[in-house]
Order: sequence, then structure tokens, then C-alpha cells
Amino acid sequence: MRVRGACKLLVPGALLLAMLAGCPLRPPAATAVPATPAPATLPPGGTPQRGQPYDVDGAASLLTVLVYRGGALASVGHNHVIASHQLSGTFYVPDDVLHSSFELHVAVDTLTVDEAALRAQQSGADFPAEVSEGARQGTRRNMLGEALLDAVHNPEIVLRSAGLERGAPASAPAAAASGPPAGAGSAAADALLAQVQSTVRGQQRTFAVPLRYQLGGGTLIVSGETSLRQSELGLTPFSAMLGALQVQDEMHVAFRIVAHAAPVQ
Repeated sequence: MRVRGACKLLVPGALLLAMLAGCPLRPPAATAVPATPAPATLPPGGTPQRGQPYDVDGAASLLTVLVYRGGALASVGHNHVIASHQLSGTFYVPDDVLHSSFELHVAVDTLTVDEAALRAQQSGADFPAEVSEGARQGTRRNMLGEALLDAVHNPEIVLRSAGLERGAPASAPAAAASGPPAGAGSAAADALLAQVQSTVRGQQRTFAVPLRYQLGGGTLIVSGETSLRQSELGLTPFSAMLGALQVQDEMHVAFRIVAHAAPVQ
């Protein structure tokens, strides 16, 4: 089903997601993030939808977020791979791609933690294969709990673009770039820079995301990766034992979103 009320363009959404988590320790009560000047929000309903609609293929798309342990006792914790295989939404692409629009939804209760196949795709010793089921489940409870994503009261993360411009080439994320190309006759990947507006826990924030897109054969592919701080999304990183065990503020986000042309209504 197509989402309504998109804003200006392609992106990860990215992008997006703030999926921070700690190992299975009881999270602290939610603390307020220091007030910062709020970025301008998009107008209600966004801009008019123009161009060919492309519906996101959630099963063929992947969003991953790498979160890293920190603090004096970091060695007793784990780095984690948070993932979404169930993105939904629609891109609208007119002749001038810079006037495209999109909106993506991530149901937070579908997020996964430390899938073995995704951990295996990470390089180096930072993501060893051995993560116990208890550690995975504890991390997921903390991530969805009231102190972090608060899934009960905020079941979705919403990602929209607040602007689009030509940008430097965005590197293709190794962990999320598997799968077939757009198909015969597809255009070469073009680089863009998207200003992405996220809504997490009811808070709107805007950040820049470099991306690449391929369009052809009735398929649109948007991919990229970026570093993003939890605090940029209005979230407070997990911390326990007076900060001796914590999750670092900075995360690494990678995405590959596949969408297929839909009938124009």
C-alpha cells in the first residue's frame, strides 16, 4: 500500500534508523537530551506527489545499523548489528529527479539484532560470530524499551527527504549491496545528497545522507552509507554502571532499498 504525503526525495532512509542498543543490562530511566535548536520541519502533508510511483519491496531491501560498545568495561559488552528487512513506503520520481519525493516507514518491532549472516558480513574482529541468544534478546529488549525507541508508544520510525541535490559519489555499503542490479538498460548509478527528516519517538530531526540511485527496467535502487549520532536523532545512548559500560553515540548506517514501478492512479 502506498504511503501518502511524501516530501522531497530519495534516500535511505536511510536511512536511517537509530537503532542503538546495549547488552542485556537493565536500561536506565529515560533522560532528556539537552535542548538544541530545532531544524525547520516540513509543511503538513509535504509537497505534491509528482512522477512515477515506485513501491518499496521490503523483502528485497535492507537497512543495517552498526552500534559499538564503549566505556571502561567495553570488553564485557558487544558491538551489535541492527537490521530491518521490512521497510515500506513509496518513491515518486518525475523527469527531474531532484524534484522526486519519498516517505519510508520502519516498524520498530520488526527490527532484528545480530543475525548471524549479517554479523558474518562485517570485517575484522569487531563483530565475532559468538553472541549468545541471551545477549541478543537482552539487547533487543533494551532497544525497544521506554528508555530508547519506546516501541509501545512509538511503533514506527518515519524517514522523509527535506531536500535533494547533486552530490559526491556515495560508496556502496558492503553489508547491504548484495542482490541483482536494476536490470538490463538501467542507468548508471548517480550520486545525490539528501537532507533526510526522521521522526523517532515523536521527535523530528534532519541530517544529510549521501546516496546513489539506479533507475531502469521498472526498478529503482537507492543505496549508501553514512555515520550518524544517536543524539542527532534526539536519543540518549545506552549507559550502565555509571558509564563504565555504554553504547557509543556514533553509529554506522547502510542501506539498499529496492522499489518497483506501480500503476499511476
